[in-house]
Amino acid sequence: MKVGLFFGSFNPVHIGHLVIANYMVEFTDIEQLWFVISPQNPLKKKKTLLSDFDRYDLLEKAIGKQDKYRISDVEFNMPKPSFTIDTLTYLKERHPNNEFILIMGSDSLVNFHKWKNYREIISSYQRYVYPRPGTDKRFCEQAENIKTVDAPLMEISSSFIRKTIKEEKDLYYFLPEKVYQYIEKMGFYK
Repeated sequence: MKVGLFFGSFNPVHIGHLVIANYMVEFTDIEQLWFVISPQNPLKKKKTLLSDFDRYDLLEKAIGKQDKYRISDVEFNMPKPSFTIDTLTYLKERHPNNEFILIMGSDSLVNFHKWKNYREIISSYQRYVYPRPGTDKRFCEQAENIKTVDAPLMEISSSFIRKTIKEEKDLYYFLPEKVYQYIEKMGFYK
């Protein structure tokens, strides 16, 4: 089975994440998409990060019981910070019949050379890259072993969501309804 791995902190998950995930399973050859929750991205600060399990709960509320999507907590029990190559190796050992495809935004290509064992990722895993606002298209054109996916351009980010919640603005239409309600109930990001 072709499985797309959509890594992220999902802090919080928002409609932009879901639109991209939906596009990947409906308009590419990816048969199933796994949201891989990253406890700690080595290239990002942890300052406003919800707990691993809160972010897992939010993703569960966002995707419900969809067969085409899974949530993976594989990185919760791995050494921190999380390195993509380690997770890919672990998943490949556990699921040898799956072909794993790395789903990433074009903005990630800018710093891809800083990723641990990035050459091994390039040679062993195909990357499906979706457009991100403000990213130079040359990074996609020059990158090896990628498939550029013409997914909708989304200018929504989790950092925007967190900042706007802190400013007490209503983001009802930016988040799945159950995610919105849970964030409100728990007072996250305020």
